[in-house]
Amino acid sequence: MPIRILPPEVASRIAAGEVVERPASVVKELLENAIDAGARDIQIEVEEGGLRLIRVSDDGCGIPAGEVELAFARHATSKLSDVEDLNRIVTLGFRGEALASIAAVSRVEMSTRSADEEVGTQLSLEAGEIVRRRPVGRPPGTSITVENLFFNVPARRKFLRSPLTEAGHIQEIVTYYAMAYPARRISLTHNGRPIFRSPGTGNLLDVLLEIHGPETAGALLPIQTTAEEPSPVMVSGYVSPPALHRADRRYMVFFVNGRWVRDKALAYAVLQAYHTLLPANRFPITVVQIHLDPAEVDVNVHPTKTEVRFRAAGEVFRAVQRQVRAALVQQAPAAPQFHVPGWGERPSPSAEIVARQQMLMSAGRSAVEHALRLIPPAEEPAPESAGTPPSRLPILRVVGQVRQMYIIAEGPDGLYLIDQHAAHERVLYEQMLSQATAGVPLSQALLEPQVVPVDLRQQDVIRTYDEELRWAGFELEPFGEGAFLLRAVPAVLAGRQDPRTALYEVLEELERGETPLARRKDAAVMAAVCKRGAVKAGQTLSHEEMTELVRRLEATSSPQTCPHGRPTMIHLSAEALARQFLRS
Repeated sequence: MPIRILPPEVASRIAAGEVVERPASVVKELLENAIDAGARDIQIEVEEGGLRLIRVSDDGCGIPAGEVELAFARHATSKLSDVEDLNRIVTLGFRGEALASIAAVSRVEMSTRSADEEVGTQLSLEAGEIVRRRPVGRPPGTSITVENLFFNVPARRKFLRSPLTEAGHIQEIVTYYAMAYPARRISLTHNGRPIFRSPGTGNLLDVLLEIHGPETAGALLPIQTTAEEPSPVMVSGYVSPPALHRADRRYMVFFVNGRWVRDKALAYAVLQAYHTLLPANRFPITVVQIHLDPAEVDVNVHPTKTEVRFRAAGEVFRAVQRQVRAALVQQAPAAPQFHVPGWGERPSPSAEIVARQQMLMSAGRSAVEHALRLIPPAEEPAPESAGTPPSRLPILRVVGQVRQMYIIAEGPDGLYLIDQHAAHERVLYEQMLSQATAGVPLSQALLEPQVVPVDLRQQDVIRTYDEELRWAGFELEPFGEGAFLLRAVPAVLAGRQDPRTALYEVLEELERGETPLARRKDAAVMAAVCKRGAVKAGQTLSHEEMTELVRRLEATSSPQTCPHGRPTMIHLSAEALARQFLRS
């Protein structure tokens, strides 16, 4: 096939695919244009997750009538004049690709008026071609309406998620820029319902109150830049105390000179600042704003403008790590100190364990049963899937615990190292299956129902898994706009975790799809619930508690893996041990 230049319409769609990945990409580009135009009030309207309609209206400087058509030409921009400007980019947009890319895959209508003109201009385009232009009366500013996104690119459209999930991505982008520019009033509606509105007071904490609610926002710690050591890198924002964390990195947000960026090195710097302060696989809530000379950062890395390169990356890394760590050390409450018994010592039970044992003994129940939240399993646990032969464990003798994470046990054929968290997950999972089969209620009512604020993506998960969540023990009912009333939780979670936190974590896991072995939605929900209800790594167990846990694991149908597919144990046979010690 001979080499040839692509037709303009093909080249336009290829370029559009780099800039416009989903409806949230359109909102991001139009929102950045509005901020660059000096807008103080930005209104965003979305219908059907942005697939049917996106409208961004602002009160910025507007576009002169003679430049309206030029605004939709590829590589046309008012933000650069020569190549030297690329070395000091101070605006959010600069590539001149956004409007052309958006118009190439949708139907667009722009209405704009500059402050020094009496009449505005309305321009309509379809698939990048101008179809109508006419004068219009309107106040200064710009309004851009994007309809039927990807109508001419069906391959891209079919890979999008549900409208509510896409609206959730849009909400996420809007909240990012509300945090970056707290002096701007930014509002978002979806299908006519208000979703978010920033107060525009100029105070970042006011925006965080709108996003996270008063309880979470009130716990955040400010990053306080000290004047003792002048630095070309200024770091500000808020971070969560070590006790407040989430299950994924989505809540770690970074801005460089007001630009929202994704940067693994910055995320690593923050996590290093939290070193030894967070549980495994948990992440803080952070809003880190970095300000430095524009000449020291290259933002011309990717068409989406979410990646940057620093000229002095090490200096930026150290500044972020130092300032975040200082905020944690100076303001966070002291973390509890744990004593790890040495060799030859017999660890004495903590006051908490003693009190728990006394309370349970007086109530006529065993301390082991309460500590592990175990209910005697049914005589024949329900198999996880038909056609899979059960693999039983031999009777094991517990020897001890390593690093408060692993149980050492001896069997007739060698040594077993058991992950206490994964093993308890398996036990709880089959316990829930048995209870469901026997018709035993899986939920426990809360003494006081709790209001749970949820964003659009979390609403979509609740709607998708509504029946399965109720079946697993969560009792939820709508409670106004963007909130649910939580009346009951799964019995395996009762008393072990804050109910709202447990629900949030279950929703996050379901959204990420972290249960690859679950063939049904109810299995995915149960696996997520059991992960929260199981004993944790770092939790000291008494010999009786370990023995009880191993006994229950022996009775399960699939003791080798947890419901998420992770192994629960490592087996070292007697022969393997003999070989390691060079015994014949």
